[in-house]
Amino acid sequence: MLKKLVVGPYQANCYILGCKETKEGLVIDPGDEVFRIVKEISRNGLKILYILITHGHIDHTGGAGELKRITKAPLLIHALDAPGLNFRPDGHLYDGQKIYLGNYIISVIHTPGHSPGGVSFHSPGAIFTGDTLFAGSIGRTDFPGGDHDKLVEGVLTKIFPLGDDLRVYPGHGPATTIGRERLTNPFFRSSHTI
Repeated sequence: MLKKLVVGPYQANCYILGCKETKEGLVIDPGDEVFRIVKEISRNGLKILYILITHGHIDHTGGAGELKRITKAPLLIHALDAPGLNFRPDGHLYDGQKIYLGNYIISVIHTPGHSPGGVSFHSPGAIFTGDTLFAGSIGRTDFPGGDHDKLVEGVLTKIFPLGDDLRVYPGHGPATTIGRERLTNPFFRSSHTI
């Protein structure tokens, strides 16, 4: 199961993933409104194994500490973005890492550019891109630690090769597909043959 909740004043996307067979779940980017997130977890009868953070900006991490206290689930973030948290994470994410959730395997892809430690999570049929790739746009790179060229290169070399049919679930706004972004996203149109 996959549930998207739009939380907080910046309308960030929080995602709850669950394995129907094992009832194991995880939460990606609990930025705010923890009560709503916990209610959705309970409604689906999930045991949360992980809290995963795509990057260290407050609109994606604001509710993480509270959710960790409630669920007792370990919280993981890339080491380069960990200093942005106001608490210690339980572990660090790294490129190529595999996270096991019930019958699913989720791969961590380091996609810096919006932030130095930005990551995307690739699961069967979907990729959760945080603020790296949006429908029709990309994340801002004018924050400290941002790097436009790194972001674009990461999308072209690490995300687009995963296949046009893959669903993209970004940190803000609607879902899209890799194929649609390859063809129509103005930041990549000239590179769509790569």
